[in-house]
Amino acid sequence: MSNPGAPIQDETVPESAEEAVPSTIRVVISDDHPIVREGLRRLLALEPDISVVGEAGDGESTLTIVDQVNPDILLLDLRMPGIDGLSALQRLQRVNKRTRVIVLTASEDKNEFVQAMKLGCSGIVLKQTAAELIVKSIRKVHAGEIWLDSHTTAAVMRQFASPNDPVPQGSARPRDRSPLSQREREIVALVAQGYKNKEMAEKMFISEQTVKNHLHNIFDKLGVSDRLELALYAIHKGLHTEEAS
Repeated sequence: MSNPGAPIQDETVPESAEEAVPSTIRVVISDDHPIVREGLRRLLALEPDISVVGEAGDGESTLTIVDQVNPDILLLDLRMPGIDGLSALQRLQRVNKRTRVIVLTASEDKNEFVQAMKLGCSGIVLKQTAAELIVKSIRKVHAGEIWLDSHTTAAVMRQFASPNDPVPQGSARPRDRSPLSQREREIVALVAQGYKNKEMAEKMFISEQTVKNHLHNIFDKLGVSDRLELALYAIHKGLHTEEAS
């Protein structure tokens, strides 16, 4: 069994390290259960573009190993002894802006998910998620995207968009600067509120294909790649309260 607080040395040295580095996603696994770390290590070892470069079994070791190896991705459990996952995440965001964090948890506490997102994590994956989705989340987050599965997206978005979150004084919402039409703004608002395409079509008395066409145009105008990024844009711009006419 590997030492939870020590880097894992790669056994294979590529002929050209300069060529290998850009295509390899370097991952640290942080979980207090050795069997979970072992399972994740075996899973990721099957992927040619992913390399596990370190492990940790508690929050303090996590901070140490990330500082030592500076990975691309940290798979972080929330429930760990000593410094818990949320506290470790908060400290990491102050000292390491490069490593992207995916929270890997058995908890279904949506408040924890929201707190993790607000602390800067790039994805949330439940431990019961299918193996291929864990691998997919790593690749997506490494590519700069945000990852939430279908079970957490709506709940997280609802709490992000809560009217109890005040807008700081002096930071007026620049609605007049939005490149979107009024209809597109209404669709963005519904996305942020967790509506699916079919539900939006019924609410707006338009076809589902028309909704898809609007979304295609919105994604193109705003340069976002998925519904979560669009929802975050809506919340930041204050569009999530728009009413569909």
